[in-house]
Amino acid sequence: MTKMKVSFLGLGVMGYPMAGHLVSAGFDVTVFNRTTQKAKQWVEKYGAKLALSPSEAAKDADVVLMCVGDDNDVRAVAKEAIAAMNEGALLIDHTTASATVAKEIDRVCKDHGLGFLDAPVSGGQAGAENGQLTVMVGGTERDYIKAKPLFDAYSRHSQLLGECGSGQLAKMMNQICIAGIVQGLAEALHFGQKAGLDCNAVIDVISKGAAQSWQMENRAQTMLNNSYEFGFAVDWMRKDLSIALDEARRNGSTLALTALVDQYYADVQKMGGNRWDTSSLLTRLK
Repeated sequence: MTKMKVSFLGLGVMGYPMAGHLVSAGFDVTVFNRTTQKAKQWVEKYGAKLALSPSEAAKDADVVLMCVGDDNDVRAVAKEAIAAMNEGALLIDHTTASATVAKEIDRVCKDHGLGFLDAPVSGGQAGAENGQLTVMVGGTERDYIKAKPLFDAYSRHSQLLGECGSGQLAKMMNQICIAGIVQGLAEALHFGQKAGLDCNAVIDVISKGAAQSWQMENRAQTMLNNSYEFGFAVDWMRKDLSIALDEARRNGSTLALTALVDQYYADVQKMGGNRWDTSSLLTRLK
């Protein structure tokens, strides 16, 4: 049986390990990255093919995956890839971007006889490295079935949530939840420290009850240690929250807490914490 030919465009902190998992799963992989040296390092590690442009990578691929920066990056990279893809091929975007750009790319793909899925991921750098991401998918069931073996290579769960754009809207919900939970955890730790409590002991107790969350289990200790070098950066979170707040203005939803926490992240940026991880909300309370 011929191996599925897959191209991966964008080897950032997420794309680099995701593309590696595809090689390990037995796919015929070609990669492209704007920084060629990083792509060469990836090829040395995984032994797959290197392309010097999105169009070169996409040529003759059965599936092209992207994980780039923002809406403008999605538009630019997709434009090059789509022009080189064969009719019947599938384009998948793992970038966290707007639902608007997802629908835009979907229309262009349809005009070229291509499938398209918007498929942002959650789980951070550690999830990508360990193949434990969650994939939120918008598109058709036919395209999702075609893509699922690839998703299975680097995720613990993927789910089709509706028409194109649904994946990005779900990712916005994900980021809204995280922002509120991290702020609540930061305030609880700040309160406990001011009250003179042993916060490690308190977290050990309350993490067994209704207050438990992924953030508490994985970030409370590092926050108490004033360590903020774990994955998803404040700059990226602000980009994501901006997308969510823009969408809220369009659909008429009220995101008062999200807007407030976004401004708290702006405070962290002013402190020089652009590349600190999202749990750094605690720093502005000290």
